[in-house]
Amino acid sequence: MSGRFGGRTLARAQALQLLFQADVNNRTVEEVLSGDYAISDGPLDPYGQELALGVDSRRYAIDAVIRASSASWSLSRMPIVDRNILRLALYEMIEEDDITVAVAIDEAVELAKAFGTDESPRFINGVLGSIAADVNAGVDVYEKARQTLHAAAKSQADEVDEVPAAGEADEVPLSEAPDAADAVDDAPVADDTAE
Repeated sequence: MSGRFGGRTLARAQALQLLFQADVNNRTVEEVLSGDYAISDGPLDPYGQELALGVDSRRYAIDAVIRASSASWSLSRMPIVDRNILRLALYEMIEEDDITVAVAIDEAVELAKAFGTDESPRFINGVLGSIAADVNAGVDVYEKARQTLHAAAKSQADEVDEVPAAGEADEVPLSEAPDAADAVDDAPVADDTAE
């Protein structure tokens, strides 16, 4: 990886590596920074440290945006690299006024090419692209995500309320009965990043 990145791109790669280490070890970025941490090209760029700490401070809100925008992929099922690239890019898209949305997406795709799987760049670009129009229009994407997830949770609760009582189960054709595994997989979780 040495020499591939420079400037702010290197700082983003370093931030990604710190976020990855925090995620894998179920620690905060501050805890990672206070101990032994590894980055491929050092020393740690101040912007890289700022990004990693910033993402970590807004992680739950950013994760809500990711969950609301990638309904078919739960955070816990995403590759760790992909979810941290998404977190990093969304932080820059939403919180960093001097970074354009297009630059944040381009940089995220480059990180996905370097650190992710063959499918990562397309996946990252798709998720971020679905959020970009809202960010560019000045939509409060944190609030929109909160409302989307709340509506999804309410809908799932309504579906559970429609499940027949024990005595009524015989009246429901098997083909129409809800699948318990699907209900568990689709249930909203406060923080589904724990592995």
